[in-house]
Amino acid sequence: MRRAIFPGSFDPLTLGHHDIIMRGITLFDEIIIAIGKNADKKYMFTLEQRMKFITETFKDQPSISVKSYQGLTVDFCKKVNANFILRGLRNPGDFEFEKAIAHTNRKLSEIETVFLLTSSGKSYISSSIVRDVIRNNGDYTGLVPPFVRK
Repeated sequence: MRRAIFPGSFDPLTLGHHDIIMRGITLFDEIIIAIGKNADKKYMFTLEQRMKFITETFKDQPSISVKSYQGLTVDFCKKVNANFILRGLRNPGDFEFEKAIAHTNRKLSEIETVFLLTSSGKSYISSSIVRDVIRNNGDYTGLVPPFVRK
């Protein structure tokens, strides 16, 4: 079975994330959306809210699930028997950052990282931009999946 995790904070889930997950499910038998818990990070949405955004968004996709984890991503991969890490790339800066993490993860374990480029119409979307739009009472409806809009 080809099981991948798609790690992130998903604060909130965006259409960019959705794009990568839906395209990734064509490559893997199962994707676990893995919400990392970082005590040093200030989140706009609680872990419970973020899990609900994801669960509701993908409720009709039986091969997609959501879990939270703390610690190294490769340790979580071992715990859930995932052989792949799925990551999305929006721009060259993302590539350089993600490449360093992928090399480190490969050094620590047998986990392979698979990169997908975000679709051209979604490459500008990031959770930090969405949070900024929300904080400033802007229209974020074109940036997030329907359930997140509620």
